[in-house]
Amino acid sequence: MAIHSDVAKRQDFVLLFDVTDGNPNGDPDAGNLPRVDPETMQGLVTDVAIKRKVRDFVDIAHGTEKRFKIYVQHGEFLTDRRARVFGERAAGRKDIPVDEARRWMCDEFFDVRMFGAVMSMRERNAGQVRGPIQVTFGRSVDPIIYQDITIVGPAQRSGDSVHRESGEEVEAPGTMGRKAMVPYGLYRTHGFFNPHFAKDTGVLEEDLELFWQALQMMWDQDHSAARGQMNCRGLYVFTHDSSLGNAPAYTLFDRIQVARKEGVEAPRKFADYAVEINDTFGLPAGVTLTRLVG
Repeated sequence: MAIHSDVAKRQDFVLLFDVTDGNPNGDPDAGNLPRVDPETMQGLVTDVAIKRKVRDFVDIAHGTEKRFKIYVQHGEFLTDRRARVFGERAAGRKDIPVDEARRWMCDEFFDVRMFGAVMSMRERNAGQVRGPIQVTFGRSVDPIIYQDITIVGPAQRSGDSVHRESGEEVEAPGTMGRKAMVPYGLYRTHGFFNPHFAKDTGVLEEDLELFWQALQMMWDQDHSAARGQMNCRGLYVFTHDSSLGNAPAYTLFDRIQVARKEGVEAPRKFADYAVEINDTFGLPAGVTLTRLVG
């Protein structure tokens, strides 16, 4: 068993990913423009967006298999997903204990087992699950400058026309819209795996291995016209010998420094950055670093 997939050990990780000519996470309250910190203008990607990509990858790769179904799906009510599980397992029983229903949901759904869920509904109450994996917002290393671009499509609606000053009526050039994009941004996010919560939800080694695989490969399953090109550029996992941890997470994260190379004013590719890992003087006792990417 790989040490970074040991569910009895605490794991802290750093994920680096970038975007080229795309919108990594639009803000619906701002016309779907890329999310930014208004004080620093650093780009933001929510933890929800990152976990959505993980869910979609797992669903594509193993969604039909037992234990790897996804609870939070596009366009489907959560109550319907839960009703299906109760229908299969309750066998006509009523007043199912919350702890038993909670166990059913953890056994059935990968994302409930790993990320947790609130399922405290009046009907088919499965309580709450606190997942062992927590992910922070992604934040760009440097401020980003996004562009809101006007686009014109060839499609026309029946009857669309424009009038010239001469009075002549001509066909409209097509539908017009807008597209927001970031020329380039390198983002960094941190994550944590808590073995105590993992024991409670029934996480196995294969679950953690699949999570690491998803962080590396999910970008290639998430391409869209809005996203541009997104890639995993670094994945560094710090494994503690102790389930409680052998060092504070921030002291480990500080060992991975990302900065623009000298002379680069406007980064447009990953090669414009340097990633330095400070392990010259050794890691704290009981901590192992695994470089899955980078």
